[in-house]
Amino acid sequence: MTERSSFVVVANRLPVDEEETPTGREWRRSPGGLVSALHPVLASHRGTWVGWSGGASEPTALPEVPAVVDGIRLHPVPLSAVDIEEFYEGHCNSTIWPLYHDAVEQPRFRRRWRDAYRRVNARFAAAADAAAAPGATVWVQDYQLQLVPGMLRAARPDLRIGFFLHVPFPPMELFMQIPMRAEILRGLLGADLVGFQQPLAVQNFMRIARHLLGLRTRGDLLETDGRRVRAGSFPISIDVRAMEMMCADPSTLERAKQIRADLGDPKIVMLGVDRLDYTKGIGQRLQAFRELLDEGKLSVPDTVMVQVATPSRERVEHYQSLRVKVEREVGRINGDFSQVGLPAVHYLHQSYSPNELAALYRAADVMLVTPLRDGMNLVAKEYVAARADNGGAVVLSEFAGAAYELRQAFLCNPHDVDALKDAMVRASSVDFADGSRRMAAMRRYLRSHDVNRWADSFLRALEDPPPVGVATVSGVSLAPVADARR
Repeated sequence: MTERSSFVVVANRLPVDEEETPTGREWRRSPGGLVSALHPVLASHRGTWVGWSGGASEPTALPEVPAVVDGIRLHPVPLSAVDIEEFYEGHCNSTIWPLYHDAVEQPRFRRRWRDAYRRVNARFAAAADAAAAPGATVWVQDYQLQLVPGMLRAARPDLRIGFFLHVPFPPMELFMQIPMRAEILRGLLGADLVGFQQPLAVQNFMRIARHLLGLRTRGDLLETDGRRVRAGSFPISIDVRAMEMMCADPSTLERAKQIRADLGDPKIVMLGVDRLDYTKGIGQRLQAFRELLDEGKLSVPDTVMVQVATPSRERVEHYQSLRVKVEREVGRINGDFSQVGLPAVHYLHQSYSPNELAALYRAADVMLVTPLRDGMNLVAKEYVAARADNGGAVVLSEFAGAAYELRQAFLCNPHDVDALKDAMVRASSVDFADGSRRMAAMRRYLRSHDVNRWADSFLRALEDPPPVGVATVSGVSLAPVADARR
């Protein structure tokens, strides 16, 4: 790449998808909220997105992707089949992912996976170095690339570097299990600003930095290697306006009516939309639904559940086991409670387009968002944004980041099946006035806390650090801190 950019995003995946069109296969911008939020910044700054295209290729052979898609310049990073197995499926999703999600499943540790994590992070850092102009802003995303800020800082001290973790950051008791614990922490500290979903994650990060590296902290600042690093909470959100417009489309509303008719016109439609992941609490949700049917508190055909389980990481052992368990439980429920032509649970192990998901949101009376642990969970926010009619209700896990913001949802502890059952019953029987009040309050909050505000708040904090010698927490000035550079 000859031309460098003043703004660079570094993420595990490129923001494009290859799609079949009437004229052949084309690359198009992905519909995700992160891409939508950063697109205006990237386009206006001739910015570059560094990431993996999704296929296997040799490290010396760049994947065949276009140079620019919808105004975003692309810098592909190649991953070989071995990289995908050891870096992505191994260290990222069999070590870090379960550990950062409260060890819901036992993390697995392999030396070769750690080596692959270092190797691939170095490749991403080199790509970011090549893409960034002198003095550029570089924003690194998520748990796959935690070493990149430190590697990039060593090579390019002129850069302004931000890092955002989309998943939870664990407490010290869990983080200390990682054999690379100090290395990961130093990698994160290469950034000028380290962002998390929730304040508790910031507290965990600061505590671990003090304990593991002996760093001095004050407020939201850490002093390391003659530099000051800020840590902060920046809850991510969705493109609320785009969801509202999609759900106002007559074709979406018509499709929602058709979905309800296809389900047998039940009184209550309960909906779950998740990746098929053990952190999402799908098993507990199915158990609660089965017990409510068995106790007669819910019944078929008056109530049906639709569970969309998007395929995920199907070569990873934990996920293969989960699929078997979920499908076995769905079969058990349908065998015990379904009627001819009227299943109790409609289980859909497939991906859906944004338009079809919007129709499902409008068709559902109760949205079940019950992860055992989640950094945010944008499905809850998507459902709220979809309900311009102020209808519907959300059953929301206390352990999803969204629970800190959507306080009018029916909050529950998904580890306690009785508490989950109670929330499901209350949500399905809420009277119109109370339900409408709850939904209207959540919708007001989301309109003023959308994905654009999230991106803007992070980038403003990254570009406008606190004055030297002063630490701030939520805008409140603290006592001066000794200059770490003297």
